[in-house]
Amino acid sequence: MAARATTSCIVRPFIQPISLSFLQSKFSSLRLQFPKLDVACSDRITCRYGGGSNSRLEDSKRSQESSSDDDQALDVSSIRSNTVRLIDDQQNMVGIVSKSAAIQMAEDAELDLVILSPDADPPVVKLMDYNKYRYEQQKKKREQQKKSAALRMDQKELKMGYNIDVHDFSVRLRAAQKFLKDGDKVKVIVNLKGRENEFRNNAIELMNRFRNDIGELGIEESKNLKDRNMFMVLIPNKVVVQKEPPKKKKKSKSTETEVSESV
Repeated sequence: MAARATTSCIVRPFIQPISLSFLQSKFSSLRLQFPKLDVACSDRITCRYGGGSNSRLEDSKRSQESSSDDDQALDVSSIRSNTVRLIDDQQNMVGIVSKSAAIQMAEDAELDLVILSPDADPPVVKLMDYNKYRYEQQKKKREQQKKSAALRMDQKELKMGYNIDVHDFSVRLRAAQKFLKDGDKVKVIVNLKGRENEFRNNAIELMNRFRNDIGELGIEESKNLKDRNMFMVLIPNKVVVQKEPPKKKKKSKSTETEVSESV
Protein backbone atom coordinates (compact mmCIF):
# COMPACT_ATOMS: atom_id res chain seq x y z
CA MET A 1 0.00 0.00 0.00
CA ALA A 2 1.09 3.64 -0.65
CA ALA A 3 2.24 5.76 2.28
CA ARG A 4 1.27 9.40 2.78
CA ALA A 5 4.02 11.83 3.83
CA THR A 6 3.40 15.29 5.28
CA THR A 7 6.00 17.96 6.13
CA SER A 8 5.88 21.55 7.31
CA CYS A 9 9.14 22.70 5.71
CA ILE A 10 9.79 24.04 2.23
CA VAL A 11 12.96 22.83 0.56
CA ARG A 12 14.44 25.29 -1.90
CA PRO A 13 16.72 24.30 -4.77
CA PHE A 14 20.29 23.80 -3.57
CA ILE A 15 23.11 25.44 -5.34
CA GLN A 16 25.85 24.72 -2.86
CA PRO A 17 26.91 21.18 -1.79
CA ILE A 18 24.57 19.63 0.73
CA SER A 19 25.95 18.38 4.05
CA LEU A 20 24.49 15.56 6.11
CA SER A 21 23.83 17.82 9.11
CA PHE A 22 21.85 20.23 6.88
CA LEU A 23 19.63 17.39 5.65
CA GLN A 24 19.03 16.15 9.19
CA SER A 25 17.93 19.66 10.30
CA LYS A 26 15.55 20.07 7.36
CA PHE A 27 13.89 16.63 7.53
CA SER A 28 13.75 16.29 11.30
CA SER A 29 10.05 17.22 11.30
CA LEU A 30 9.14 14.73 8.54
CA ARG A 31 6.41 12.32 9.58
CA LEU A 32 5.22 9.24 7.79
CA GLN A 33 1.67 8.06 8.27
CA PHE A 34 0.61 4.52 7.32
CA PRO A 35 -2.97 3.28 7.31
CA LYS A 36 -3.79 0.68 9.87
CA LEU A 37 -3.55 -2.84 8.57
CA ASP A 38 -5.94 -5.46 9.91
CA VAL A 39 -4.41 -8.93 9.53
CA ALA A 40 -6.77 -11.82 10.04
CA CYS A 41 -5.03 -14.69 11.82
CA SER A 42 -6.48 -18.12 12.11
CA ASP A 43 -6.89 -19.61 15.54
CA ARG A 44 -5.20 -22.93 14.63
CA ILE A 45 -1.71 -23.33 13.17
CA THR A 46 -0.69 -26.73 11.76
CA CYS A 47 2.81 -27.85 10.74
CA ARG A 48 3.73 -30.89 8.68
CA TYR A 49 7.20 -32.31 8.64
CA GLY A 50 8.48 -34.33 5.71
CA GLY A 51 10.17 -37.43 7.10
CA GLY A 52 9.02 -38.11 10.61
CA SER A 53 5.54 -39.54 10.38
CA ASN A 54 6.13 -41.34 7.08
CA SER A 55 9.26 -43.09 8.34
CA ARG A 56 7.43 -44.24 11.45
CA LEU A 57 4.61 -45.56 9.31
CA GLU A 58 7.06 -47.49 7.13
CA ASP A 59 8.75 -49.02 10.18
CA SER A 60 5.39 -50.08 11.58
CA LYS A 61 4.42 -51.61 8.23
CA ARG A 62 7.64 -53.61 8.11
CA SER A 63 7.13 -54.87 11.65
CA GLN A 64 3.56 -55.80 10.82
CA GLU A 65 4.68 -57.73 7.74
CA SER A 66 7.35 -59.60 9.71
CA SER A 67 4.86 -60.59 12.40
CA SER A 68 2.06 -61.52 9.98
CA ASP A 69 3.10 -65.18 9.94
CA ASP A 70 3.11 -65.29 13.75
CA ASP A 71 -0.31 -63.66 13.89
CA GLN A 72 -1.73 -66.25 11.50
CA ALA A 73 -0.26 -69.12 13.52
CA LEU A 74 -1.70 -67.74 16.78
CA ASP A 75 -5.02 -66.42 15.46
CA VAL A 76 -7.36 -69.12 16.73
CA SER A 77 -10.36 -66.94 15.89
CA SER A 78 -9.70 -67.59 12.20
CA ILE A 79 -10.71 -71.25 12.71
CA ARG A 80 -14.33 -71.56 11.67
CA SER A 81 -14.68 -75.15 12.81
CA ASN A 82 -16.07 -75.77 16.29
CA THR A 83 -13.67 -78.69 16.83
CA VAL A 84 -9.90 -79.07 16.47
CA ARG A 85 -7.39 -81.91 16.57
CA LEU A 86 -5.17 -81.16 19.56
CA ILE A 87 -1.52 -82.12 20.18
CA ASP A 88 -0.10 -81.42 23.64
CA ASP A 89 3.33 -79.99 24.45
CA GLN A 90 4.77 -83.50 24.86
CA GLN A 91 3.99 -84.44 21.24
CA ASN A 92 1.07 -86.63 22.37
CA MET A 93 -2.11 -86.72 20.31
CA VAL A 94 -4.98 -85.65 22.57
CA GLY A 95 -7.57 -86.07 19.85
CA ILE A 96 -10.55 -84.09 18.62
CA VAL A 97 -11.81 -81.56 21.17
CA SER A 98 -13.90 -78.44 20.97
CA LYS A 99 -12.15 -75.18 20.14
CA SER A 100 -13.17 -73.63 23.43
CA ALA A 101 -11.79 -76.62 25.35
CA ALA A 102 -8.44 -76.33 23.53
CA ILE A 103 -8.25 -72.62 24.36
CA GLN A 104 -9.01 -73.36 28.01
CA MET A 105 -6.31 -76.06 28.15
CA ALA A 106 -3.77 -73.61 26.72
CA GLU A 107 -4.70 -71.01 29.33
CA ASP A 108 -4.48 -73.55 32.16
CA ALA A 109 -1.04 -74.71 31.01
CA GLU A 110 0.11 -71.10 30.33
CA LEU A 111 1.06 -72.08 26.78
CA ASP A 112 0.24 -70.86 23.29
CA LEU A 113 -2.28 -72.58 21.05
CA VAL A 114 -0.55 -72.69 17.68
CA ILE A 115 -2.27 -73.59 14.42
CA LEU A 116 -0.31 -76.23 12.48
CA SER A 117 -2.72 -77.20 9.68
CA PRO A 118 -5.57 -74.69 9.27
CA ASP A 119 -6.95 -76.44 6.14
CA ALA A 120 -7.22 -79.90 7.72
CA ASP A 121 -10.59 -81.31 8.78
CA PRO A 122 -10.66 -80.59 11.65
CA PRO A 123 -7.75 -78.09 11.90
CA VAL A 124 -4.67 -79.31 13.77
CA VAL A 125 -3.44 -77.21 16.70
CA LYS A 126 -0.69 -77.71 19.24
CA LEU A 127 0.16 -76.54 22.74
CA MET A 128 3.63 -74.98 22.93
CA ASP A 129 5.72 -72.05 24.08
CA TYR A 130 5.79 -70.25 20.77
CA ASN A 131 8.58 -67.80 21.68
CA LYS A 132 10.82 -70.69 22.75
CA TYR A 133 9.96 -72.57 19.56
CA ARG A 134 10.90 -69.58 17.40
CA TYR A 135 14.17 -69.12 19.30
CA GLU A 136 15.14 -72.75 18.74
CA GLN A 137 14.30 -72.53 15.04
CA GLN A 138 16.43 -69.41 14.62
CA LYS A 139 19.28 -71.07 16.52
CA LYS A 140 19.15 -74.12 14.22
CA LYS A 141 19.15 -71.85 11.19
CA ARG A 142 22.25 -70.00 12.41
CA GLU A 143 24.06 -73.30 13.05
CA GLN A 144 23.23 -74.53 9.56
CA GLN A 145 24.54 -71.30 8.08
CA LYS A 146 27.80 -71.71 10.01
CA LYS A 147 28.18 -75.31 8.80
CA SER A 148 27.52 -74.36 5.20
CA ALA A 149 30.04 -71.52 5.47
CA ALA A 150 32.62 -73.94 6.90
CA LEU A 151 32.04 -76.43 4.07
CA ARG A 152 32.15 -73.78 1.36
CA MET A 153 35.43 -73.79 -0.56
CA ASP A 154 37.18 -70.80 -2.04
CA GLN A 155 39.17 -71.31 -5.20
CA LYS A 156 42.74 -70.05 -5.34
CA GLU A 157 44.63 -69.69 -8.61
CA LEU A 158 48.34 -70.27 -9.17
CA LYS A 159 49.93 -69.43 -12.51
CA MET A 160 53.20 -70.85 -13.78
CA GLY A 161 55.24 -70.66 -16.94
CA TYR A 162 56.46 -73.82 -18.70
CA ASN A 163 60.05 -72.74 -17.96
CA ILE A 164 59.58 -71.77 -14.30
CA ASP A 165 62.69 -72.00 -12.17
CA VAL A 166 63.08 -74.21 -9.12
CA HIS A 167 62.63 -71.45 -6.54
CA ASP A 168 59.37 -70.10 -8.00
CA PHE A 169 58.07 -73.65 -8.38
CA SER A 170 58.69 -74.39 -4.70
CA VAL A 171 56.99 -71.11 -3.70
CA ARG A 172 53.83 -72.05 -5.62
CA LEU A 173 53.95 -75.58 -4.27
CA ARG A 174 54.05 -74.34 -0.66
CA ALA A 175 51.20 -71.92 -1.39
CA ALA A 176 49.08 -74.75 -2.85
CA GLN A 177 49.76 -76.93 0.19
CA LYS A 178 48.71 -74.11 2.50
CA PHE A 179 45.49 -73.48 0.56
CA LEU A 180 44.58 -77.16 0.60
CA LYS A 181 45.21 -77.38 4.35
CA ASP A 182 42.90 -74.37 4.83
CA GLY A 183 40.17 -76.24 2.94
CA ASP A 184 40.32 -74.27 -0.33
CA LYS A 185 40.43 -75.41 -3.93
CA VAL A 186 43.58 -74.79 -5.95
CA LYS A 187 43.60 -74.15 -9.69
CA VAL A 188 47.03 -74.44 -11.30
CA ILE A 189 47.31 -72.69 -14.67
CA VAL A 190 50.01 -72.84 -17.35
CA ASN A 191 49.45 -70.54 -20.35
CA LEU A 192 51.28 -71.18 -23.62
CA LYS A 193 51.52 -68.07 -25.79
CA GLY A 194 52.60 -68.00 -29.42
CA ARG A 195 55.61 -70.20 -30.10
CA GLU A 196 55.52 -71.50 -26.52
CA ASN A 197 53.06 -74.10 -27.80
CA GLU A 198 56.10 -75.99 -29.13
CA PHE A 199 57.05 -76.74 -25.50
CA ARG A 200 53.71 -78.38 -24.68
CA ASN A 201 55.41 -81.53 -23.46
CA ASN A 202 57.43 -79.52 -20.96
CA ALA A 203 54.24 -77.91 -19.65
CA ILE A 204 52.55 -81.31 -19.27
CA GLU A 205 55.56 -82.68 -17.37
CA LEU A 206 55.46 -79.59 -15.13
CA MET A 207 51.78 -80.14 -14.29
CA ASN A 208 52.35 -83.83 -13.57
CA ARG A 209 55.33 -83.03 -11.33
CA PHE A 210 53.25 -80.48 -9.43
CA ARG A 211 50.49 -83.06 -8.96
CA ASN A 212 52.93 -85.67 -7.67
CA ASP A 213 54.55 -83.23 -5.24
CA ILE A 214 51.14 -82.37 -3.75
CA GLY A 215 50.66 -86.07 -3.00
CA GLU A 216 47.70 -87.20 -0.92
CA LEU A 217 47.03 -83.69 0.34
CA GLY A 218 44.87 -82.91 -2.70
CA ILE A 219 42.52 -84.80 -5.00
CA GLU A 220 42.37 -84.01 -8.70
CA GLU A 221 38.89 -82.70 -9.51
CA SER A 222 39.37 -81.70 -13.14
CA LYS A 223 42.10 -80.84 -15.62
CA ASN A 224 42.67 -79.82 -19.23
CA LEU A 225 46.07 -80.40 -20.83
CA LYS A 226 44.99 -80.19 -24.48
CA ASP A 227 44.49 -76.46 -25.03
CA ARG A 228 46.98 -73.63 -24.82
CA ASN A 229 45.56 -72.67 -21.44
CA MET A 230 46.32 -75.74 -19.36
CA PHE A 231 44.82 -76.03 -15.91
CA MET A 232 44.34 -78.50 -13.11
CA VAL A 233 41.92 -78.15 -10.17
CA LEU A 234 42.79 -79.79 -6.86
CA ILE A 235 40.45 -80.12 -3.88
CA PRO A 236 41.44 -80.96 -0.30
CA ASN A 237 41.53 -84.59 0.73
CA LYS A 238 39.18 -84.68 3.74
CA VAL A 239 40.85 -87.78 5.12
CA VAL A 240 44.26 -86.10 5.28
CA VAL A 241 43.35 -82.44 5.66
CA GLN A 242 41.92 -81.17 8.92
CA LYS A 243 40.94 -77.55 8.64
CA GLU A 244 42.64 -75.55 11.36
CA PRO A 245 41.13 -72.36 12.84
CA PRO A 246 42.86 -69.17 11.71
CA LYS A 247 45.64 -68.05 14.03
CA LYS A 248 45.73 -64.53 15.39
CA LYS A 249 48.66 -62.46 14.29
CA LYS A 250 51.00 -61.40 17.08
CA LYS A 251 52.44 -57.93 17.15
CA SER A 252 56.17 -57.85 16.61
CA LYS A 253 58.48 -56.03 18.99
CA SER A 254 59.33 -53.45 16.35
CA THR A 255 55.71 -52.38 15.96
CA GLU A 256 55.29 -52.16 19.73
CA THR A 257 58.33 -49.92 20.08
CA GLU A 258 57.11 -47.70 17.23
CA VAL A 259 53.71 -47.33 18.90
CA SER A 260 55.26 -46.49 22.26
CA GLU A 261 57.55 -43.89 20.68
CA SER A 262 54.66 -42.25 18.85
CA VAL A 263 52.64 -42.02 22.07
